[in-house]
Amino acid sequence: MTAIPALTGELRAEVLRLTDDLRARLAADADREARWREEHRQAAAAHRTAGGWDDFAEDRLTQAAVAWVLLTVFVRFCEDNDLLGPVWITGPGDRRQQALDAQATFLRETVAANPDVTDREWLLHAATHLAEHRATAGLVDPSSPLWQASPSGDAASALLAFWRDRDESDRLRHDLADPALSTRFLGDLYQDLSESARDRYALLQTPVFVEEFILDRTLTPALRERPLDGFTMIDPTCGSGHFLLGAFDRLLDRWQARAPALDERARVQLALDALHGVDINPYAVAITRFRLMVAALKATGDTRLDEAPALRLHLAVGDSLLHGLDQLEIEPEAGDALRMSYDVAAAGFTYATENLAALRRILVNRSYDCVVGNPPYITARDKALNAEYRRHYRSCKGTYALTVPFAERFFGLAKDGERAGWVGQITSNSFMKREFGSKLIEDFFPRVDLRLVADTSGAYIPGHGTPTVILVGR
Repeated sequence: MTAIPALTGELRAEVLRLTDDLRARLAADADREARWREEHRQAAAAHRTAGGWDDFAEDRLTQAAVAWVLLTVFVRFCEDNDLLGPVWITGPGDRRQQALDAQATFLRETVAANPDVTDREWLLHAATHLAEHRATAGLVDPSSPLWQASPSGDAASALLAFWRDRDESDRLRHDLADPALSTRFLGDLYQDLSESARDRYALLQTPVFVEEFILDRTLTPALRERPLDGFTMIDPTCGSGHFLLGAFDRLLDRWQARAPALDERARVQLALDALHGVDINPYAVAITRFRLMVAALKATGDTRLDEAPALRLHLAVGDSLLHGLDQLEIEPEAGDALRMSYDVAAAGFTYATENLAALRRILVNRSYDCVVGNPPYITARDKALNAEYRRHYRSCKGTYALTVPFAERFFGLAKDGERAGWVGQITSNSFMKREFGSKLIEDFFPRVDLRLVADTSGAYIPGHGTPTVILVGR
């Protein structure tokens, strides 16, 4: 995989170029701008944002640009590792010429019906191919930002040229071939493809040693004390999917030991059915979906995604703090019981890039045997969101960090009673040192079974220097 050291920075530049192109196209598309402005108006009315139109449009443009770049990343990974039949962009050996010939044929045959056909339509043709196959359709589902805005033909040509570029030895500069089919590099893309998105969503992938430490202390004891049938786990802030990928391997090992005579595809699906993930960032969920698909393909022994069976993946784009049963209250008369009440106003509005039906299926309180994650450490800078979170989560106090409502949300999603769910997260330790954390510490944590508070402030977490703590409880 020769492209990886420089790939993230180079693709970040492609995202910026595409964003500029999409911005110019939006300015010339009155109908699209009107639809987006109406969505922004509805979001403001639903208290989903206090930001202005310019901020809303810029975030949507960035998400669309990233979605187009990720489409090409997914296609290129599949091309270099022979996971798809057709070749759309390039590849080793004669696969580059196959792509060029196929593109020329497509453009020649399409121009009769559409004289304005460009390289953009060729990339859309690749997206349509993914949509037609059960295993890959989720990568380009209707809520993807890919469909919110499309680049100019020239911008699409530049993106194709980026991937087709060759060095002095006539070798591809961006080679994604990997016999092990490792998708870990997508975590770097998730974190660094867009600086604006990284700052807005506090994007940060979880290191492997942290993921394993938390799963050892949550997933492992949860599996030890309850049946494998019907076991459920969720990461409400799944990012690029590290916790879900780690849990998939562990669950599949359990199913292989439990049901060795069962068809491997069936065992893989059983492991996938246990996993649930939500993230507010659309391209985080797209990366998680792709990574789980590739992991499942490796496990089943299938070699091609477009020939693989349908895979049920329980993932959704949305705000885990607002969708579902989303108001945590402590009932004094019920002792340690946790109760959640459904908020129709917050859950009734969704952005075009969110999946409301999936969110309502996934974000159900008292449903999960294991809840893990690495929630964002920032404050909610949007005044409307800040107020909404404060209204729904009673531990929010003063200038609180998102650590506080996510602590409530994680425990609220876990099962209670005799087989209470296990909860684990790495988060900022600022709530332990500042006044805004006093309600969480004094009122909330005494009503849950907190098993471990591990000072990890000295651990090196690549990408940031925020002092952290690992919390494990039930």
